[in-house]
Amino acid sequence: MAVVREFTLPDLGEGLTEATIVHWMVEVGEVVAIDQPVVEVETAKAMVEVPCPYGGVVTARFGEEGEEVPVGAPLVTVAVGAVPDDLAGLGPGTGPGAGAGAAGGAPDDGASAPPSGGASGPATEGPEDAGSGNVLVGYGTSAAAARRRRIRPGSGAGPMAGAPRRPGETADGSAGTGGVDGAPGGTGAAGAGAATVGAVGATGAAGATGVDGSAKTAGANGSAGPGAVDAGSRTVAVISPLVRRMARENGLDLRELTGSGRDGLILRTDVECAIRARQERETMGSAGEVATVGAPGVGSADRMLGAGVTGVAGAATGGAVKATGFTRAGATAGEERIPLKGMLGAAAAKFSRSRREIPEATCWVEADATELLAARRAMNVPGAPKVSLLALLARITTAALARFPELNATVDTEAQEIVRLPAVHLGFAAQTDRGLVVPVVRDAHARTVEELSAEITRLTETARAGGLSLAELTHGTFTLNNYGVFGVDGSTPIINHPEAAMLGVGRIAAKPWVHEGELAVRQVVQLSFTFDHRVCDGGTAGGFLRFVADCVEQPAVLLRAL
Repeated sequence: MAVVREFTLPDLGEGLTEATIVHWMVEVGEVVAIDQPVVEVETAKAMVEVPCPYGGVVTARFGEEGEEVPVGAPLVTVAVGAVPDDLAGLGPGTGPGAGAGAAGGAPDDGASAPPSGGASGPATEGPEDAGSGNVLVGYGTSAAAARRRRIRPGSGAGPMAGAPRRPGETADGSAGTGGVDGAPGGTGAAGAGAATVGAVGATGAAGATGVDGSAKTAGANGSAGPGAVDAGSRTVAVISPLVRRMARENGLDLRELTGSGRDGLILRTDVECAIRARQERETMGSAGEVATVGAPGVGSADRMLGAGVTGVAGAATGGAVKATGFTRAGATAGEERIPLKGMLGAAAAKFSRSRREIPEATCWVEADATELLAARRAMNVPGAPKVSLLALLARITTAALARFPELNATVDTEAQEIVRLPAVHLGFAAQTDRGLVVPVVRDAHARTVEELSAEITRLTETARAGGLSLAELTHGTFTLNNYGVFGVDGSTPIINHPEAAMLGVGRIAAKPWVHEGELAVRQVVQLSFTFDHRVCDGGTAGGFLRFVADCVEQPAVLLRAL
């Protein structure tokens, strides 16, 4: 007898609390092996292929491509053991859960549906479903997945069933409607159409407001919907520390929000919508053009609009809300808005934190790189592995850090201590189609120039293919930034928090230069050094940069440090 096991999004490490589905690698009805990747997700750090610890037949998928899912949310359910009768003879793309990728096809046998909403069954332990245990950080597979009650969408769920919804929207993308007094909880299409997520500003039990002024939320089985909150407990369903911080910084009370995530989870988009709605109310309130959002006791249910909806005739289509008659306050017609999420959002947050916390300073110097280029040409003899210029600069950097170890450090703000690190994990900036990434060369201080060149080449190719792992993108101690590839001479870069310094290298260009007492045309490069003034003074920073410049001008100086 087959046992249906649920596989949830595991903890991906580094404090990440959500990921975006990029590409499904399996179809419903497909047979998967233990540890076979089933979905590719994008976190704030990298693209990750997530392997499933169970082998069997995929009975359901949860989430559309492009949808953001929190850690712990179901990804797939797998029938472990014999092929279930209801899947016998079905090909990929058919069977429960196919299509929109929403939870579906749960047998109506009166038992509580599993969290996935897929086929239910007792999750007994045995050799067949024990799992491999080889999933990502913090995810154990030796025990059955935790079970929690869920609301099954009805058969009438439309194509928006698996898509994320704004607060106040229903599964079909339209604004939610209030339940009529005395109406029983609907099933099937009624359940999908009537379940309304409570709008921002609702008090008491969150949900749609009925015609009698009482708060009602119609669930698929007649019980309270996933966004319902006990008026007495006012429990705040938040996982992400970022969401709490955004709410705190903007003066929002999370107890007044009802999340659009799974089981009422409050997501970052919910907070952003609430902030925008408040700003629009403040801006347009004097003109009376802002629709009331989530006001309790509204006389007619069809007047309710979701959070962030403005204007007299706002219409929701496909999860997006468009205001007619006027545009957002201060907005320009035809403007494009790009969400700061994923890698872009993570980079923005890190840049902001670096500038906010680190008292940085920058010094720079020009150096004659003619001899360094000649040394590289001498190294790249036919038949030998090629040595890149960046690898030579990396080796010079590690030698300089060995002489000035106080720069290979970080600041522990809580303990108010400078932490000097024993190993150099050298990050280098790499521009890719998906944005700026900083791969890290582990133990760079123990590598030769040839080994550094090979590792830098490997990491760069992997970064451009979007295949870097979290381990290859994190825990760097010092960054080398070669912005000369963009054809610029100098820069004052932002330190890669929580590191203490960054060496910048501009383009190498032919310039007039006094060489051995005579004016000559030489290959000149500008070097800049940005450092955390808490870990060192200007003398240390100047000494580090001068040593790097001396090695660039006379590579033989490097031999003394080897």
